[in-house]
This record gives sequence, C-alpha cells and structure tokens, in this order.
Amino acid sequence: MATLSDIAKKAQVSPATVSRVLNNDLTLSVTDQTRTNILKIATEMNYQKASHRNTHFQKRIALVQWYSESKEQDDLYYMTVREGIEQQASTYGFEISRIFHNDLAEIPQNIDGIIAVGKYSQNQVDQMTNITHNLVFIDDDQFPEGFDTVITDFKYGIKQVVDYFVDKNITDIGLIYGEETSTDDLRTISDQRFDSFKQTMLNQKIFRPELCFKGDFTKGAGYKQMKQAIQSLDDLPHAFFISNDPMASGALKALQEANIAVPERVKIFSFNNTSLASYVNPELSSVDVATEQMGAAAVDLMQDVLTNPRHVTKRMELATKLIFRQSTL
Repeated sequence: MATLSDIAKKAQVSPATVSRVLNNDLTLSVTDQTRTNILKIATEMNYQKASHRNTHFQKRIALVQWYSESKEQDDLYYMTVREGIEQQASTYGFEISRIFHNDLAEIPQNIDGIIAVGKYSQNQVDQMTNITHNLVFIDDDQFPEGFDTVITDFKYGIKQVVDYFVDKNITDIGLIYGEETSTDDLRTISDQRFDSFKQTMLNQKIFRPELCFKGDFTKGAGYKQMKQAIQSLDDLPHAFFISNDPMASGALKALQEANIAVPERVKIFSFNNTSLASYVNPELSSVDVATEQMGAAAVDLMQDVLTNPRHVTKRMELATKLIFRQSTL
C-alpha cells in the first residue's frame, strides 16, 4: 500500500506537503500544478487514507444535466461529457450528485459547487446561484455573466468542412441544423453551427438559404428535414453539413430510401463524432469534439474555484478536428 512518503518521493515534495494537500488544506502555499500533481500521483498509486480520516474536506459537487436519464442513452455526446466529469472528479476526491432534466429542486442545499451541462435560462442560472456561486458551465457560454465556462470551437471546425467541400469543387452545400429551448421554455437557443456555417459560406460567396433546413437535434428530425430537401428542391445539393450524428443518421436513412447514393451523389459531414458515426452504413465523416476533455476541464475549473483564493473566471474553448469516413470519401 502506498504511503505519504512514497507519494512525496515521486512528487518531489515533503510528506507534510502531501498530507496537507490530500487533506485539502487551503492555507498551504503551493502552486496549482504541484497540488494537481500530488492528487494525480496519489490516485495512480491507489493511495487510501486511514479509516479514521477527517472527511470534512471532501467536496460535494452537483452535476446538473439538462436532459433526462433516458435521453442520455440516446445522446452519446452528453454521456461522454458526463464520463469525463466523473473520471476527473475522482482525482480531486469530489463526490458527484447527478441531477437530471434540470430538476433544480433536487440539488442539495449543502452542495459545494455545481457543474451544469446543457443550456439554461436566466431564471435557472439565478436558481443555481441562490444555492452556490461556485458554478461551472459546459456547452453554455455563461462567461459574460461571470461564470467559468467550457465550450467547443464551432467556427474553425465548420470552416474546415466547407473548405474541404470547396476543394472538391462542391459549392452547393446544404445544411440540416437544430434549434432548442431551455427546459423551462424561457430561452430559445439558436444553433451556433448554423451561424458559423452561414458566415463561412457568405465569406465564400456561396451561401444559399433555401438549402438550409431546421428541425431539432434528433434522428427523426434529420430524417424529416432530408425528406423535405429531397421533395422541395429541384436539384439536391451535392453535399450536406449536419449539426450532429443522430440527425445525420436520420438524413442518411432518407437518402437511402430515395435511392440517392452516399457519397457518390451526396456527401455528408456530421458534427460531434460520437460512436454512432461509426455504426451507420456508410460510416459518417464527422467533426470530432473533445467531450471527455470538456468534462475533465470543467472539474479542473471547479477545483480552482474551490481552492484558489485568487481564482479568475475562465472561458475554455476546446478545439475540434475532422474525422473522414465513407460518407465523404
């Protein structure tokens, strides 16, 4: 069994420093990097405190998810974000309480912090703030309101997709995108992928609004919007960018039912790159989003919120990359 001395030797600090870090002594003056390194080493070495340890310092974090537990099974994007949160939480000894479908009444009043995943109205943000000001948001840019935020880069990833199609001499590019509301219906959230797509296409002077179709973010909506495109357009675009993998799989089904070959007649590029992208036939090219890293980054921010008296609010934007598969090749 690993001891304090074992951890101290590997971390190149004193056993006393290790002890104080593991007991979350906020009066200890060490760098965030040193503190994080000690906690990671302790986890890697399976260090366990004595059974009489003082648990007063263990932090309880509410993981507020704006979707239901059943929906999470259908949306692998949010599932992998949660997994990233839970894996990194163990590094800091955080106890995670999961709250589904923005059921804010279920948040314990003695919670130390809240990691909120999804989209929120101002009323919902105010409710969470009344419980604790230690808030970190994922997928909802609350940085202007003074809260730490982890988001995905949409602009560069989508620009890469458009550039790829243009390089293939394809300029008639369609879009299937989504729109959603907060769970209390007080806020409508536009699809940032639409905004990025539109601006990129305008810059190329090839934007055609009649090739854009809006639904929600489900497979059924992707199917319905692609059928509408097939029926309403005299000449179907030779490429589509689609806002997420479930919508793209629905769109692919509609094309197959209409005997429209993918990728020979229509190429498809999706977004998120969940495992679903590899399960359909043909497999979907998709913009890869670092979902697990988003979750882990939010936990790191929460650790800093809770332990650093000089914490500065941060907005973290994680990069994307293109994954090419059969739907475009």
